[in-house]
Amino acid sequence: MPLKIDDLPTAIRHAKRELRARLPNYRDVFAAVEADMNAQATHIAALRERGESVIPEIAFEDIAAQRVDAEHIALVKARGACVIRRVFDRKLAEQWDRDIADYVERNRLDAKLPHRAEDKYFGQLASSKPQIYGVYWSKPQVLARQSPALTQARVFLNRLWRAQSEGRVHFDPDRVPVYADRVRRRPPGSASLGLSAHCDGGSVERWIESNFRKVYRHVFSGHWRDYDPFDAAWRTDVEEIASPAVCSMFRTFQGWTALTRQGPGDGTLQLVPIANAMVYILLRALQDDVAEDDLCGAQPGRALSINPDYHAPLFRALSSIPTMDAGDTVFWHSDVIHAVEDAHRGTGYSNVMYIGALPSCAKNDAYLAKQRASFLEGKSPPDFPADDFEVDFEGRASADDLTALGRAQMGFDA
Repeated sequence: MPLKIDDLPTAIRHAKRELRARLPNYRDVFAAVEADMNAQATHIAALRERGESVIPEIAFEDIAAQRVDAEHIALVKARGACVIRRVFDRKLAEQWDRDIADYVERNRLDAKLPHRAEDKYFGQLASSKPQIYGVYWSKPQVLARQSPALTQARVFLNRLWRAQSEGRVHFDPDRVPVYADRVRRRPPGSASLGLSAHCDGGSVERWIESNFRKVYRHVFSGHWRDYDPFDAAWRTDVEEIASPAVCSMFRTFQGWTALTRQGPGDGTLQLVPIANAMVYILLRALQDDVAEDDLCGAQPGRALSINPDYHAPLFRALSSIPTMDAGDTVFWHSDVIHAVEDAHRGTGYSNVMYIGALPSCAKNDAYLAKQRASFLEGKSPPDFPADDFEVDFEGRASADDLTALGRAQMGFDA
């Protein structure tokens, strides 16, 4: 159920008073958190400046053979992100890229883009033009989502979470529902901006909504070292403010699949690879230099912006992901700060399909029923602006393109 807040300034003032009353030493607690974040960010920056990778990398064949060692898993959980190499054959991914290009060109998508619904989700960010297109149902996207290999990779990621805690089972990690998302097609030398640093999956709700507070219970009680970003308790119960492009499903990881070779400088993804950075963000907003009706600039129904004026230590860790080949994937925890480089200085397209990792739970299963109707009609999924570009697109995927696994992931067999 979407969260509604009628008087946001009053709600913020009330939330701050309440949270500070529960944590009277909020200044001292934040000082300890800030020192920890400075140390983590400095370490990551030093690794990056030495030319070392700061995003863990895993070969898909190691996931398939169940031989990813404990050290790699611990690093993925500390950084909140990983690159999984060779999930798809490079030539297949490159063919998918050509097929998507043909799909959008044959159906004259560019002529429809000027008439698209206004999407204000990224509107508060200094950079907010990542060249993401409202295409969800091309055959390559549908085929990739239902792929057994990508499904196996996402089950691996789901299992990094604590699916059972606080006396409850939160989700089934082995069932992977589809969350239909868009594509990015970024030409070389493009003048458009990327995306400034932000988090998805909730903005002001994190301080105000009761289940979000339970997710971050250890943070708001001052026991922040006990906070586990991979504990799913109450995450499947949170209520978000409805807005186009706000994900109303629970994602264990956001992610994308590379359709072209791309690397740093090619307008690619950037991450702050600190899994518990949300601790800093949450407590920073309670400090005395932030106005009583402000949460460091957080706006309802928008991406949660990360601002150098408030969150400067985290920016030292902001790092571009390593070079990706077509068929590689990257995933980042749903609370991890991310951005997209402003400039694309490369020589080729920087193209991806957005496909995250999700588990089966009541929250996600409820969304599937609405999304399934959108798929059958070729409409934009419920979480996105209602452009409905694909309703008359030639070559759109249909139910006949779904495998048994694809049907289950779309909820047809529920």
